[in-house]
Amino acid sequence: MEPAVVLNGYEAIKEVLIDQGNDFSARAKIPLADKVIKGGGIVFSNGKTWKQLRQFALTTLRNFGMGKRSIEERIQTEAQFLLEKFHDTKGQPFDPHYLMINAVSSVIGSVIFGKHYGYNDKMFQTFTTLIVESIDGLTSVWGQLFNTFPAFMEWVPGPHHHVIVKYVKCREFILEEAKEHRATLDPNSPRDFIDCFLIKMDQEKHDEASEFTMENMVTCCIDLFGAGTETTSSTLKYGLLLLQKYPEIEEKVHEEIDRVVGHSRMPSMADRRQMPYTDAVIHEIQRFISLLSLSLPHAVVKDTPFRGYIIPKGTTVIPVLTSVLYDSKEFPNPTEFDPGHFLNEDGTFRKSDYFMPFSAGKRVCAGESMAHMELFLFFTSILQNFKLKPITDPKDIDLTPLEKPVNRFPRRYEFCVIPR
Repeated sequence: MEPAVVLNGYEAIKEVLIDQGNDFSARAKIPLADKVIKGGGIVFSNGKTWKQLRQFALTTLRNFGMGKRSIEERIQTEAQFLLEKFHDTKGQPFDPHYLMINAVSSVIGSVIFGKHYGYNDKMFQTFTTLIVESIDGLTSVWGQLFNTFPAFMEWVPGPHHHVIVKYVKCREFILEEAKEHRATLDPNSPRDFIDCFLIKMDQEKHDEASEFTMENMVTCCIDLFGAGTETTSSTLKYGLLLLQKYPEIEEKVHEEIDRVVGHSRMPSMADRRQMPYTDAVIHEIQRFISLLSLSLPHAVVKDTPFRGYIIPKGTTVIPVLTSVLYDSKEFPNPTEFDPGHFLNEDGTFRKSDYFMPFSAGKRVCAGESMAHMELFLFFTSILQNFKLKPITDPKDIDLTPLEKPVNRFPRRYEFCVIPR
């Protein structure tokens, strides 16, 4: 057991993550993650490893279209596949869980592996399931018990031990992909993230201290895939549940989509500026569900002065993002789902510095811009084509999340979609 600093409120979190971002940029010790990943990759690494791999990942993602038209087209393609699956339900109740995970994972999969895996590709489905289950294991009560009492929990049987087994299987899948990539690699024409990493490895092969190793490539792929799948798919599932609970909000979104986009083409990111209400709804979904309520724990890189105290080097720092997203001065009635939180009086979209679902500062989510695109394009594509039909009275829909030690997920549910 070690002391930790817990941050509540916008001012404290901004001061730490943004104003003093360099001093608070380390990742805290997370024993189960360290046991599995051994300090590699992007999410759980520190120092030189983190700086070099994060910068490489950001540059590579941008080069492959993150925030640009090319990634938008990939998302639109996946949205078409998702709409086909929705049509196949023929108005009958279904659980959107796996369809949403498939749609989102296929987008990040196309960037990492350079190909589209169909919904029936068993190898890719197994890989995706293992990633999601590994994240569940890391964030579960068992995972947190391991993080609190690592020496003791090493000897206690339980699902926390399965995380390592799943990680090894994910590693095998990526190494097999890397082997195929290596055989057909053209250094002058990289196709995806793995190609770029292999080229970087070749460039630094004589540097014994290089961070660009096969092990770090595997971990980076798992980091990007995990971060780019679970959070976005959960937000989509939660969002569809909220719109069933509030059909009057869904109806307003339908009206805006019909007016701005119509039905003769797919929605595009260029439409967002003309769709302030839909944009506000998506932001309010993210604010209301506060998916990563505690973010991931930071640590101070050196003895750091903060508000009259000295925080010793290595101390864990936990930003409570919900305290910002639920700030009652910035968002009146924060426990209510109200798109008006992101609308000005004249109906235009209202930006807020308090909107921090992706955290903030040096450790802000690397895929934030891609997540914004996915949420907008998937939501608008679904609502352009379908009306949501709950299988219970909207008043009886339970919005209570499945609380985990780190994050909050929607409960599993079924609903119907009716073509418009």
